[in-house]
Amino acid sequence: LSVRELDQFLHGGLTLETILTPAEREYCVRHELDGIVAREEQCVPGYPSLHFFPGQSVVDVYLAEELIVSMYPLHERCYLDEVASNWYKSIFLSAPLDKIRDYFGESIAMYFSFLSFYTMLLLVPAILGLAQMMLNIDSFSEYTFYAVFNLIWVTVFLEVWKRHCCGLAYRWGTLERDTGAGEMVRRNHRGELRRNPVTNRLEPHYPQWKTRAKLYLVSVPSVGLCVMAALYLMMMAFWAEEHIIDWKKHYGSIAGFFLNVPSAVYAAVVWLLNFYYRKLAAFLTEWENHRTQRDHDWHRMAKLVVFEFVNNFSSLFYIAFYIQDMDMLCSQVATMLIVTQMINHFQEALLPLVVRKAYNKFSSAVMEQLSQNPSLAPYVAPVPRPVYRDGVEAQPIPVLSLDHKDPRIQQAKEEGQMDPYTDTYDDYLEMFLQFGYVFLFSSVYPMAAFWALLNNVLELKTDAFKLCRVMQRPSVKKCSDIGVWQNCFELLGCIAVATNCALLCMSPKLRRAAPGFSTIEWVLMFVVLEHLILIGKMALMWLVPDQPAWVREALDKIAYHSKMALRSERGKRTRRQLSRRFRSVHGVPRSGSRSRGTTPVAATTAANGSVRRRDY
Repeated sequence: LSVRELDQFLHGGLTLETILTPAEREYCVRHELDGIVAREEQCVPGYPSLHFFPGQSVVDVYLAEELIVSMYPLHERCYLDEVASNWYKSIFLSAPLDKIRDYFGESIAMYFSFLSFYTMLLLVPAILGLAQMMLNIDSFSEYTFYAVFNLIWVTVFLEVWKRHCCGLAYRWGTLERDTGAGEMVRRNHRGELRRNPVTNRLEPHYPQWKTRAKLYLVSVPSVGLCVMAALYLMMMAFWAEEHIIDWKKHYGSIAGFFLNVPSAVYAAVVWLLNFYYRKLAAFLTEWENHRTQRDHDWHRMAKLVVFEFVNNFSSLFYIAFYIQDMDMLCSQVATMLIVTQMINHFQEALLPLVVRKAYNKFSSAVMEQLSQNPSLAPYVAPVPRPVYRDGVEAQPIPVLSLDHKDPRIQQAKEEGQMDPYTDTYDDYLEMFLQFGYVFLFSSVYPMAAFWALLNNVLELKTDAFKLCRVMQRPSVKKCSDIGVWQNCFELLGCIAVATNCALLCMSPKLRRAAPGFSTIEWVLMFVVLEHLILIGKMALMWLVPDQPAWVREALDKIAYHSKMALRSERGKRTRRQLSRRFRSVHGVPRSGSRSRGTTPVAATTAANGSVRRRDY
C-alpha cells in the first residue's frame, strides 16, 4: 500500500477509514515504534547511567527502566462487540476467523483456527472411545485397533492441518513471510552496524558462529541440567510416597496423614521451577543473540517445551514403564484431562476478574488511608528519578495533551488494570499437553479423546471471553503457520508410536495369548510393530503435499506475473535509454520534421533503412 497509489486500493466500498483493518493500524503504529532504535547514541537523554548499544530498541529500554510505565493498544469497543457477538455463537469451524484476524491479527487467528480444526478431528476418536465404553468392549484386539487407529489418525490430522494452514496463510497474505536473506532483523539484536548486502539497510551484524557456540556450549547443557533436576525431583517424590505407604503399614493411620505431603510439595516445587525456568530460557535466548525474531521465538519455545514435557509426562512414563500399574496410569491420565483442565478454565477466564476487582477495591482503600497519614504518606508516594538536562533539552517542546475528561483516559485506566496477553504460548502449551495425554496412552485410556473434545468446546468459549473481556488488547503478530509447535506435535506423534507399542507388548492379555514367547521375542515384536506404524506415518507424510494444488497454482501465477512485470519494466527502461542515447548522438529533430507517433529512435533507424523491432 502506497499513499501515492491510494486510488488503486479504494474499491469495493472501501474508504480512508476502512482501508486498513484495526489489526493493520495497530501493526503500523507498533512497527514505527519498534523502528526507533539507537544508532550513535551512547546513553538515554537525561539519564547518563542508562546506556544503549547500536540497534537497540529505544522503547524497550524505556519500558525496562520504567521511564514508560506501560504501553498497550486500546480496544475499539464497537468493533470488539461485533467480533465478540459473532464469536460467542460460533461452533468449531464456524468461528469468524477473518474478523478475529482483522482485529487481533494473524497469530491469534491462526491459534483459534488450529484449536477449531483439532477439535473437529477429535470427533472420530471420541466416538470410538465412547462406543468402546458404552458397549463394554474389553478385548485386547479392540484396544489394539483403537491404538493403531489413533496413531494413524494423528498423522492424518497433522498433514491435513498443514494444508489448511497453508491456505489460510495465502489468503491472509503471510505465506512464506519472513524467509530469506531479506528478512527483517530482530529489534535488540546486538552487533556491529553494517550494510546488508541484500537490502542495503544499515543493520547490526553478529557472527553466526558465536550464536551457535553459545547455544551448544552453554544453553543446551543448562537446559539438560534443569531437565535432570526435574527428573530427580519426580523420583524423590515417588520415593517419599512409597516410604510413607510403608510407614502406614507399620505405624497405622498416623502416617496416613502425611501420604499426600510429597505430592503437594512436588507440585509447589514444580510451579516454582517453571517460574524461574521461564526467566532462564528468556535470558539464554536473548543472550544467544539470534538475528531474526522467528529464530529467537523458535529457540525460546523449544527450551520451554522440552522442560514442560519432562515436568508433565515424566511421572506418567514412570508409572507406565517402572511401576507398570495400568489402573494407576489410567486414573492419572483421567485426572490430568478432567480436573486439571477445568481448573485451568477457571484460572484463565474467571479468576483474573475476581482477583482484579478484589485487589483494586482493597488497594485503593489502603492507599487512601496511608496517604492521609502524615507520617506514612512520604513512604507510599512515588520517588521521582533525577533527570539531567543539557542546553538543548531544556528547550520546551510543545506536546498536545488530552483533556482529563476525555473518555479515552478513563478507558486507558480501566484497561491498564487488566492482565496483558503477551503471546499464544500458554494456549498452545495447553493443547500440546492435552495432545500428549490423548495419544501417548491411547491403548490404556480410550476415553481420553472424548474428554479432550468436551474440554476444547469449552476452551473455544473461555478463550474468546478471555481475549474480549478479561485481557488487554494484544499486539498484532504476523505468522504463516504455528511455528515450532508443528514440529512439537509431529515429534509427539512419533513418541506416541513407541509408547503405545510398548504398552501393548507389556499388556498381560497379550502375554497370556502367547505364553511361550521369551523376552527377546517380545522386544522384537515391539520393534517390528513400531517400525511398521512409523513406515505408515512416513508414507502418509510423503504422499500428502504440504500445499494444496490451488495454492501452488496461485503462487505460480503470482511468480509469472511478477516476472512479466519485471520484463516489461526492463523493456521500458531500455527503450528510454536508447531514446536518450540517439537524441544525444543525432540531436532532437525540429518540430514538424517527423510524422506523428514516430519516436526519434524509429525516425533515425528508418532513415538508415534498417528498422528492427524487438519485444522486451
